[in-house]
Formats: sequence, C-alpha cells, structure tokens
Amino acid sequence: MENKIFENKNYVLLGMVALVLIVSIIQSFQINSLKSNVKVGISQSGGIDMSGWTADEKMMYEHHGTLPARVQGGAQSSPSGGMVGGC
Repeated sequence: MENKIFENKNYVLLGMVALVLIVSIIQSFQINSLKSNVKVGISQSGGIDMSGWTADEKMMYEHHGTLPARVQGGAQSSPSGGMVGGC
C-alpha cells in the first residue's frame, strides 16, 4: 500500500514540475511580446529626446521623473522650487 502512495506522489510531483515549466515558457513569450510593444510604442510616439543629456540627468529622469531645467525652459512654475509639499 505504501509503495503505491509513494508512486502516486512521484507522478503528482512530476506533473507539478511540468506545469511550472509550461507556465514559465508561456510567460517568457508574453514578456518578450510586451518588451517589443514597449520598444515600438516609444519609437513611434517620439518620446523624450535624451541625446544631449548627461548621465546624471538621465538617472534623475528615470528614477525621479524630474526634467532638467533647460528642458523645462528654466523657469519653475511654483515658488516652492518644484518640491512636493513646498516647505
């Protein structure tokens, strides 16, 4: 009796491993299609031209969403200097 239960556990385990493998393969194709859609969307929409930006300006834009002052026109729209909360 114990031997049959042990064999069934092996089949269930093998089935679960196969299921995880299939799901990971499907999701890798989905991720690749999303990446290609993002690349196409950026190139067709024009996006922001960062060709003249320094590495620091690119990092600030990518991580914090702040544009360099020369791109903004140099003038701040609020007297708080663009800080959230404005103290």
